[in-house]
Amino acid sequence: MTATEWKTIKWFKPKEFDDPTSPGSGKQMRLEIVGKLDRIRSLIGMPLVVTSGFRTEEHNAEVGGVDSSAHTDGFAVDIACRTSGLRFAILQAARDVGIARVGIARTFIHLDCDPSKPQEVAWLY
Repeated sequence: MTATEWKTIKWFKPKEFDDPTSPGSGKQMRLEIVGKLDRIRSLIGMPLVVTSGFRTEEHNAEVGGVDSSAHTDGFAVDIACRTSGLRFAILQAARDVGIARVGIARTFIHLDCDPSKPQEVAWLY
């Protein structure tokens, strides 16, 4: 995303999406996913904690990410989620803003907008 595009984002800063092995890499996130995440935050009225945003290929492999992960192209985020109420709110808002790729884990929700991947899918970790 460009500096101008980041100025359109109300609730998040690029560093929240940094790969921990590559400071500043959060700037490589795509406006499509960050914009939708920003709208989700507004809809649910609660802070969201990004646990994984952009990933380098190396870090993706270290954390067990799939080959060609949407994280490595800046199209995906994982959001901390430890309660069923927050999980429901995030999922409902994600659908409302047009996110059509969702992964659900015990402690996080994966959201992505990668146009090269199958759409209208949900999976469990």
